[in-house]
Amino acid sequence: MKAVIQRVSHASVTINGKKKSEINAGLLILLGIEEADTNEDIEWLSGKIVNLRIFGDENQIMNLSVKDTSGDIILVSQFTLHASTKKGNRPSYIKAAKPDVAIPIYQSMINQLEKELGKPIQTGDFGADMKVELLNDGPVTIIIDTKNKE
Repeated sequence: MKAVIQRVSHASVTINGKKKSEINAGLLILLGIEEADTNEDIEWLSGKIVNLRIFGDENQIMNLSVKDTSGDIILVSQFTLHASTKKGNRPSYIKAAKPDVAIPIYQSMINQLEKELGKPIQTGDFGADMKVELLNDGPVTIIIDTKNKE
């Protein structure tokens, strides 16, 4: 599982001209799921995301998490995070999980994030053509790969 985590002042997801989700301060997470992802990946990544200390404290030092700040989360599925550009100029998405595998994992990730955050999160629609808007705060962008825990 790969996640691009962006600290945002605000973010939204629009589908077919209708706003599906919108948050103020918090995290916009783009999530790529692969066939090999497990519940262990979900639990580890969710815990890492809600506890990442990337929000400023009273001294504007990154010491607080989205949970500490009562921030919000938008989770958006994005299979293109598993693009392989090794050969040629057309990316291959062979590592990205097919919908029958990815959708249940995506739903489990939503449930786990809500459990860890202690409140509902916002989402996109799996497989939809989405327009994602954000104001990256900082900018702060962190990439996490559960298969390469650094």
